[in-house]
Amino acid sequence: MTQYIVYFNQQWAGDHSEEWFISRGPLAKAVVAEMKDAGVYVFAGGLDEDVDRVFSADATSGTLLISDGPYVAGKESLGGLTIIDVADVGVAKMWAGKLAEACGWPQEVRRIG
Repeated sequence: MTQYIVYFNQQWAGDHSEEWFISRGPLAKAVVAEMKDAGVYVFAGGLDEDVDRVFSADATSGTLLISDGPYVAGKESLGGLTIIDVADVGVAKMWAGKLAEACGWPQEVRRIG
């Protein structure tokens, strides 16, 4: 078995309306429950955009620097992720497709390791 990360960038999802939580939230939770029942679930979670601080650590200069704020300013930020342990990339893509349909936005798949 191989672990894969299935994730989305927050910009792909946009803001979540109350309607999303009512209509799509249960669908996404059902896919996670299906993953657990299938024995492929490792971890899943969304990232909180409303936290006061983001910390980064950098040692590329040879000296450890820990600072407030994101390490790299970018156009996109990670919104949520799911880690699964499956036989191959085809199965990982299938689960990503189920999540994409449930959530209503794209999911990306990458092999871990």
